[in-house]
This record gives sequence, C-alpha cells and structure tokens, in this order.
Amino acid sequence: MDQLGLWVGFILTLMVFSYLLGDNVLYRLAVYVFVGLSAGFVTIVTLDSVLLPWFRDALSAGSTSNLILGIIPLVLGAFLLLRMTKRFNALGTLALALIIGVGAAVALVGAISGTLVPLANTTAGAPGSDALNGFILVIGVVSTLVYFQYLARRVPGGAIRRGAFVRTVGAVGQGFIAVTLGALYGGAILTGLVIFSERIAFLIGRIGGG
Repeated sequence: MDQLGLWVGFILTLMVFSYLLGDNVLYRLAVYVFVGLSAGFVTIVTLDSVLLPWFRDALSAGSTSNLILGIIPLVLGAFLLLRMTKRFNALGTLALALIIGVGAAVALVGAISGTLVPLANTTAGAPGSDALNGFILVIGVVSTLVYFQYLARRVPGGAIRRGAFVRTVGAVGQGFIAVTLGALYGGAILTGLVIFSERIAFLIGRIGGG
C-alpha cells in the first residue's frame, strides 16, 4: 500500500511538472485531483471536528439559553444557503453582514492587542537594549506610519501636496517597506527552491529505486 502511494505521488509530481511544457491536460488533471481531495478532506474534518460535536453539544444542552446559542449558528448557516434563491436573498445578506461585522471586530481587536500594542512596547523599549538597532527600529516604524498618512494641503496652483518634511519621512518609510517586501519575497523564493529540490530528490530516488 505504501508503494502504491509513492507511485501515485511520483506520477502526480510528473503531471505537475508537465506545466513546464505548457498548459496541458495532465497538469489540469493533477490540479483537479488536488482540489478535489483538499475539498473532501476539509469537508470530512469540518463534519467530524466541528459540526457533529456542535450538534451533540447543542442537543444535550441542559439549559434553554445554551440550546438557543447552539441553534443560532444553524439558523445563520441556513440563511447563507438562502442566498442562492432570489426570493430569500435578503436573509442571506443579513447573515453575511452579521458574520462580516463580527469577523471584522474580532480581527480589529486581535490586530490591536496582538500586533500594535506589542509593536509599540517593543519600539519603546528597543533603544534601551540596543541603541543602534533600537534607533533603526524606531525610525522604520515612525517613517512607515508617516508614509501611510494622507494629510495634505492645497498649494496655490490648486494641487494637493504634502509638506516637504512629511514627504521626506514618507520616502524613508517607503524604503523600509521595499526592503521588507524584498526580504519576504526572497524568503518565499528560498522556500519554493527548497520544496522544488525536495521533489526533485523524490523523483530521483524513485527512478533510482526502480
């Protein structure tokens, strides 16, 4: 059974690499298999780890309030399915708006408590621990934040322009952003090369192993 799985992975890998020769049926078939298996796996995990336990907890709730809280997600899910109909599309839109609103609120709280506050604490304490790195960190944070502010004034010619100081600091922030994006892109390239080399080693091992 393990040998069968290895050969299937070997064949699918070759089918994906066939895209180097151009878009073809083999590559599309491999993508379809991957998407289908991923969708099936996510469906099984969702049913087994989320929906079924939720149904059991909702039905076995000892109080009416817990039962109502367990039914609310079911009602919202039904409303979302109603978006496929023209007659009850408004109910689906209401459920979707509620989900987006709650998700945005949770994301905002998470960004403030998990990103902005720790970043502010790190920036404030950095100069004391390492003067050079702390200075670079403070300059990078401040200049990047200034780059994303859009306060400007109207010049006599009618054009809207930011002040010279703000433009200068914003240019420094733009440089920090470019360096950061370049580092992230380089990391993504290195990760892709590692995965590519691993698959090449897999193919060579399969060919060499007969």
